[in-house]
Amino acid sequence: MRETFSKEERLCRQTLIQQLFTSGASLSIPPLKARWLHLTLPTTFPVQLLIAVPKTSFHDASGRNLVRRRIRESYRRHKTILYESLSRSEKQMALAVTFSGREILPYSTIEEKIILLLQRLKEENEKAVG
Repeated sequence: MRETFSKEERLCRQTLIQQLFTSGASLSIPPLKARWLHLTLPTTFPVQLLIAVPKTSFHDASGRNLVRRRIRESYRRHKTILYESLSRSEKQMALAVTFSGREILPYSTIEEKIILLLQRLKEENEKAVG
């Protein structure tokens, strides 16, 4: 599988985002919070991702963009952890990752947290499948 992050893998539909935040399950691995919801997506990819870095955490856009880029890059490199599990169960997932920290973390720390988050999501998916 190629390590890309294309437009089709981004969660953009307002109705899906609203549905995700109203009825999705959540998981927290500080400084990351994840909300996910199993549903049928208008794409062939198993996951559509939304990355949010609140303005209250970083007032400068450059800080928010830096954290967002680091999250996106670590997700891009390690998404196969979750993709394999979802492909086996033939499910799709809408996923929102929110950064809740107050300081810019190094890439290695964010990468560790993303790997842990993806492994926990994989476990949750396998529990749901049975």
